[in-house]
Amino acid sequence: MNWDHLDPYTSDLRVTHVDIDKMGHANNASYIMWCENCAWKHSETLGLSVRDYQTLDRGVSIHKASYEYLLPAFENDRLTIATWITNCDYKLRLERCFQIINYDTEQTLMRGQWLLICTALSSGRPMRFPTEFIEIYGRAVRTRE
Repeated sequence: MNWDHLDPYTSDLRVTHVDIDKMGHANNASYIMWCENCAWKHSETLGLSVRDYQTLDRGVSIHKASYEYLLPAFENDRLTIATWITNCDYKLRLERCFQIINYDTEQTLMRGQWLLICTALSSGRPMRFPTEFIEIYGRAVRTRE
């Protein structure tokens, strides 16, 4: 597949009838949920789970999100979602990118980007990264080919 960045974390899915909107294709909200699910799976693979976030009283919250929808997805389409951490300031901010490709046609359907800020789960206030975030997310940063 023609990924935008090196070494993607990928997750496969099949579009179901639940994802289809009144226009006959996958709803934009489904794309966002697919991205969120992929991001959590990636984070867990790296070694940070929801339980770790709770123990550390830290999480990353979306500060800004953007999505570019290029082509529609339809029921029964097989999709591959890729995600990368593409930037980390090692203090407070992360950038995560997404790309969704139709498995059969290899066409990119969507690109997304999240700008994330570390927050205390207990207060919602911005907080510096704990050491675990710096080590795990910092090590996971990927660049363009």
